Amino acid sequence: MEFINVLAAALGAFAFGAVWYIAMSKPWIAAAEIAVDANGRPQGNGSVMPFVVGLLAMVVVAGMMRHVFASSGIVSIGGSVVAGLGIGAFLITPWMAMNYAFSMRKPALTVIDGVNSVVGCAIMGLILGLF
Repeated sequence: MEFINVLAAALGAFAFGAVWYIAMSKPWIAAAEIAVDANGRPQGNGSVMPFVVGLLAMVVVAGMMRHVFASSGIVSIGGSVVAGLGIGAFLITPWMAMNYAFSMRKPALTVIDGVNSVVGCAIMGLILGLF
């Protein structure tokens, strides 16, 4: 049953990411300095691999969050949401910011991706707290 909870949490965060990056596609493309064609669409081969990796990453994060919550005795919905926010805001986003700084990426990319990390982890926490 726990795997179903982890999968639901991962899918919830993945769904938020889909909505977020659709809404932020133009600013994200500009911040990530992705080459675009004449229509403003990213150039590339249209691979599904980034989506597969993204979904697998969400499952790994949700699984670890479930483990951390169980080990820490976090059982309330509020506690799991706050813990999820904390994981996104104080673990994932700073590490990403460091990597982006060393790779000379635009600060806007850190902000856009950071919001996804923080809200996505909060959503995972909410879903894990519900079950």
